[in-house]
Amino acid sequence: QVQLIESGGRMVQAGDSLRLSCTASALIFSGYAMGWFRQAPGAEREFVSAISWNSGSTSYTDSVKGRFTISRDDAKNTVYLQMNSLRPEDTGVYYCVRADTFRTIATTHQGDDWGQGTQVTVSS
Repeated sequence: QVQLIESGGRMVQAGDSLRLSCTASALIFSGYAMGWFRQAPGAEREFVSAISWNSGSTSYTDSVKGRFTISRDDAKNTVYLQMNSLRPEDTGVYYCVRADTFRTIATTHQGDDWGQGTQVTVSS
């Protein structure tokens, strides 16, 4: 069974930084594109960032460009989302996602497998 486990979410103040982690079992990490989505209260889930299987390509939604950085460590089967200069509008549940292709996440904004999410709350 596919397992994606997110961690690192918590309540912070505007301007703070957080690093989210998503750990997957080895069989479902290497060779796959990974990404992050988020869902704010009362809103639809939205794409945040994606990274290709070899870290050669990354993508970000406009509102986080220059503030968030996605990375992966295949030796640890983990994908990270470093979030700096957090804003109240970054508040939401952040979901880790896996897909066969980078395009699936970055362009069509879909995923094949999803984690349960981790809550990020940014207070003003």
